[in-house]
Amino acid sequence: MKRQKRIALVNDITGFGRCSVTVELPLISAMKIQACPLPTAILSVHTGFEHHYLDDYTQRMQPYMDSWEKNQLSFDGICTGFLGSAEQITLVEDFIRRFKEPYTRVMVDPVMGDNGKLYKSYTLEMCAEMRRLLAHADLVTPNLTEACLLLDIPYPKNGQISDTELEYMASELASHGPSQVIITGLHGDNTVRNFIFEAGRGKVLTVEKVGGDRSGTGDAFAAIVAGSLINGETLEQAAVKAADFIHKCLQYAEKLNLPWNYGMPFEEYLRELK
Repeated sequence: MKRQKRIALVNDITGFGRCSVTVELPLISAMKIQACPLPTAILSVHTGFEHHYLDDYTQRMQPYMDSWEKNQLSFDGICTGFLGSAEQITLVEDFIRRFKEPYTRVMVDPVMGDNGKLYKSYTLEMCAEMRRLLAHADLVTPNLTEACLLLDIPYPKNGQISDTELEYMASELASHGPSQVIITGLHGDNTVRNFIFEAGRGKVLTVEKVGGDRSGTGDAFAAIVAGSLINGETLEQAAVKAADFIHKCLQYAEKLNLPWNYGMPFEEYLRELK
């Protein structure tokens, strides 16, 4: 029987700042896929604001998952994002074991750090635990910092890295489980590169750089790539679509002079996403 595709979103829900599920859900819905959140935490604003309220959802995740299982829910995709503790990583592993069917794509966005530094909420123990999820993933989408942490190698000086080195890193990540890898958001002076890797081969995709860092871009990229893959597009098509959409949103953000922690004004272009 024909039905809508569904993606489970294991990520935090943040009220203001356009990140995590607040970005993923509308983007995936615009691609005609049902988005089903499993919260890891509830935040008033993301941690890029001076004052934030956080409600850790760890103790509620198990009964939430039990309810979904009792209702015999199934998913075409499982996307993981921000995880707040080692215990949550174990819970996600359990979720994947329970809900991954032969047709289910597991996409891991290892939200751990950026610009060579761990996020304040992360520990080296959690990084080691995060590596376990690679064995369950079909796709992993780390930025350069996260790729280095997953491989336990030093972050390159000034974040500069060659295509040959990226190919090696992507190959090493793939050897741990995922058949597809995208190393995202590689900033140059005037460009941003995304390095895609599958079937033993890598390719650099380049887009013009717009503005500086902005919250939620990684979540938007992961969501659009996930939706595109579930809809049958290739990895390259998915990555190009995500980068082009984000580029357009960033141009509008600059026009509005939005603070970086307000995220991307993606609502302006939501109807163009297919």
